[in-house]
Amino acid sequence: MVYSFIAHTSPTRSRVFALVKEPREQLEAVTTLGAGDLHLTEELVGGLNSYLADRDDAALQTVLDRVPKAVRMAARQYLKERCAPEPGAFTGYGPVDIVREAVYFRRLDDELQEFLDGAYMIGLGIRMWNERRSDGGVSWVVQLRSDEVSVPASAEPRTWALPEGTRLLHTWTSREPLGDLGPVRAALVVAEAASAEGRRVRIHTLLHSDRDTDFEGSGTSGFVVDVFDAPIPEGDLGE
Repeated sequence: MVYSFIAHTSPTRSRVFALVKEPREQLEAVTTLGAGDLHLTEELVGGLNSYLADRDDAALQTVLDRVPKAVRMAARQYLKERCAPEPGAFTGYGPVDIVREAVYFRRLDDELQEFLDGAYMIGLGIRMWNERRSDGGVSWVVQLRSDEVSVPASAEPRTWALPEGTRLLHTWTSREPLGDLGPVRAALVVAEAASAEGRRVRIHTLLHSDRDTDFEGSGTSGFVVDVFDAPIPEGDLGE
């Protein structure tokens, strides 16, 4: 995944790079501004980084119209080949990092609820899924992320792309309360019932904005539970 764009500037040129973090950290060359266009470096890098977050093509084009044609073409080609939109990757403050890669739980019990409650309370993003262990049992895998991602008011409540080739049976959100259960316990109840039927389940959190513009206004934090018409995947296939 392209994490951000940066530039190295010398008296004669500015080289623009993409910082890629997966599968390993590396720099990839994007384009170069010549000596006569060094003053456009900050604007170009800023425009590319803004595009990663908001995918506003019109705003990006305004920036690209100011740079030489060769630079414009190189930037567009790189974005086309390497920067496909990735749901849940950015907030209004920048890229979302994974702060805990995987924590495994064998049961949807009080220990897991306490773990999720703590993460939810301090605003960490949560992604969670079930996996079939080699002994036939089920584990629940939790990934903690540096922030929750916002979705516009009228958008589908999802910041985690659906897996290809797997049919979605139904989605529950914490906007559909279960009695007097809080959002964490309710999400676990829904997930446990579907998993008990042998179905693949994924859970994630998001911030549902009260406006139709990403990253603006206030919103309501909540849980999303996706239930798939597919068996629980074997370990390491949950994402």
